[in-house]
Amino acid sequence: MVRIYGIKNCDTMKKAFAWCAERGVVYEFHDYKKQGVPRERLVAWCQAAGWKTLLNTRGPTFRKLTPEQQDISTQSKAVATMVEFSSCIKRPVVETGGGQLLVGFDPATFASFVK
Repeated sequence: MVRIYGIKNCDTMKKAFAWCAERGVVYEFHDYKKQGVPRERLVAWCQAAGWKTLLNTRGPTFRKLTPEQQDISTQSKAVATMVEFSSCIKRPVVETGGGQLLVGFDPATFASFVK
């Protein structure tokens, strides 16, 4: 089973949804704006992909943080920021039944990862 985490109204998410629809990929969607992401899952993602990969520093939510909040140099601070501000998690995050993790949307990478 493929589980896609993200925010429904995000443009990147819309591209991922369209890609899946065009190819008939069945997935479960987890909206982290509405449902949040448990700290334990964020820690596991950080261990698998790296917190710098997972932290969305280019979005408007991150840019609105204070300079002190943006000064993130450790995984624990990154996780705390992502727990408090779920929009600071890159999108999409895709988990497969085989325990694989993909962060971000690139059609070529998606094609090799999501089947």
